[in-house]
Amino acid sequence: MAVTAALVKQLRETSGAGMMDCKKALEETNADIDAAVDWLRTKGLATAEKKSGRIASEGLVAIHVQSNSAAMIELNAETDFVSRNDDFKFLASSLAMLANDAENIDELITLPFPNTQRTVKEEITHNIATIGENMMLRRMKNIKVNNGVIVSYVHNATADGMGRIGVLVALESDLKIDILHDLGKKIAMHVAAAKPVSLSVKDLNPSIVQREREVLIEQAKQSGKPQEIAEKMVEGRIRKFYQEVVLLEQTFVIDGESKVADVLKRTAHDAGGEIVLKEFCLFVLGDGIEKEETDFAAEVAAQLNK
Repeated sequence: MAVTAALVKQLRETSGAGMMDCKKALEETNADIDAAVDWLRTKGLATAEKKSGRIASEGLVAIHVQSNSAAMIELNAETDFVSRNDDFKFLASSLAMLANDAENIDELITLPFPNTQRTVKEEITHNIATIGENMMLRRMKNIKVNNGVIVSYVHNATADGMGRIGVLVALESDLKIDILHDLGKKIAMHVAAAKPVSLSVKDLNPSIVQREREVLIEQAKQSGKPQEIAEKMVEGRIRKFYQEVVLLEQTFVIDGESKVADVLKRTAHDAGGEIVLKEFCLFVLGDGIEKEETDFAAEVAAQLNK
């Protein structure tokens, strides 16, 4: 069977391997997709995250903190060049400010945009026409505290309150603001580095836990261990899984020893009060968005003809 551009594209999407590796795999397996996937796996070329190299990374994450509330938005564009455009930065920062007064994106896009006769939705459309690239207000999140602080952190900030990774951390407490800000900033930096999935074990999506448990059970069965031993192995590994993905269970990156939950307790005890980590939010620019491929078939065809 002939190796076509469509087959190379299909194998690349399935395996995550490079284009020329996919071409080679298909040539070695007579264009059999399943056999080609196995060939790539034996060569160590099939990636675990099959589309990790195709995630869009253009645009900005922007944060606006005001008193006891804060908001974060992700505004996407087609190119990194546009994300450095002053008009785009102004739009992103304005949307973050307005997001403090909206419950969701549907509500946000209906709000009036400052100093114009346009709504937010109309302003985004105006910027698309002016700048010449498609834009998308992808997501937003706002957080409030009754008594305490909300601390923000932008990793590798490209402008004030804007960058590629944004974090919000909400701490409820009666303690001094400077103590809470210091702790909040450290936890926010930890979140940016460790990328937890949930705040606590009870907040973790049950489907994520079940999927992990099923994988671990199958691994335990294949090890040949007795059922009783296998079950204990799985429970131990689930606890380790929690330590990897749950914020309060993670090892604090600042000291490399304490659990985040213990850091909160220790700080509260030393300050003579209580601190509750109410909520956190992490936006990684482009996370989960697949890049649009421009004339991919032509690119593959050119490689096939070499």
